[in-house]
Amino acid sequence: MDGSGSLNNRWWKEETVGVVTGANKGIGYAIVHQLAENGICVILTARDEERGKAAVKTLNDQGFHNVVFHQLDVQDESSIQAFANWVKEKYGKLDILINNAAVLGLAIDYDILKANNSDPAKFFTSLDITMEGISDTYEMAKECIEINYYGTKRMVEAFLPLLKLASEGGGRIVNVSSRAGVLEYIPSETLRQQLSNLNGLTEERIDVFLHNFLKDFQQGLLKSNGWPIRYPAYYISKAALNAYTRLLALQHSDLYVNCVHPGFVKTDMNFKIGRLPIDEGAKGPVMLALHPLGSPSGQYYDQTEIGSFDILPKVEGL
Repeated sequence: MDGSGSLNNRWWKEETVGVVTGANKGIGYAIVHQLAENGICVILTARDEERGKAAVKTLNDQGFHNVVFHQLDVQDESSIQAFANWVKEKYGKLDILINNAAVLGLAIDYDILKANNSDPAKFFTSLDITMEGISDTYEMAKECIEINYYGTKRMVEAFLPLLKLASEGGGRIVNVSSRAGVLEYIPSETLRQQLSNLNGLTEERIDVFLHNFLKDFQQGLLKSNGWPIRYPAYYISKAALNAYTRLLALQHSDLYVNCVHPGFVKTDMNFKIGRLPIDEGAKGPVMLALHPLGSPSGQYYDQTEIGSFDILPKVEGL
């Protein structure tokens, strides 16, 4: 039972329904696999319909007939609403929502890298932020914020009514985050305080924080105004996601809402230079999806252990 704990703590049943976004490959696919192994009815979603259906076929062929596919684009509000309506009509409720869909906010020109004999993996292991062939633009930053933060927020808002109807023990939201979202990565103490002070934290305040980031990005003021400058949109999107997770937990005490850094996993996003296989990366999200009744809510987990929203553990990697 990968990441799910003891059979004695098993609250879920055959009719328990889970949704995983961005799940046709990588960590999302492994999450679906492990949930299916535990007997959950899982809806695997992906923006690319062909790839999503192929992923589900692979799982079905392995005997996991409790996995189905539905196309979903978390940037498209109408796509999310159509999906929510489908889930409501077919299942009448939702027990588990795992928001995994994310992008890095970079463009990679492999032809330039090849011509320069450059290794894209070095971008993740050095402080060189000017490697020729790897670029980030305002449009990419905006898309990164749109998918990683606002895509998750749209999913939560669309599915809250169904999560409130979850079976006993259900009503779980797991936001797949990153160590990159820990506030220590933001150089400015003033900016860090905008997300760390729970007393004044609101969705509107997070919106303003993200608006100011994108404005400073567009004007070339990231460094001077204290924002992170290595894949900045990714870092800021995950910091905002962590803050939103805490806020959701406060607003909805009847749900379990947590975020999790899955570990430095070998994925396409980091050119497979991570230390962990995708099955290991899935364990944290699956553990939180299947946590026993009475488990913590509003927490940031570093893999399978509670971590800090504010201070980095002394480990390398995202």
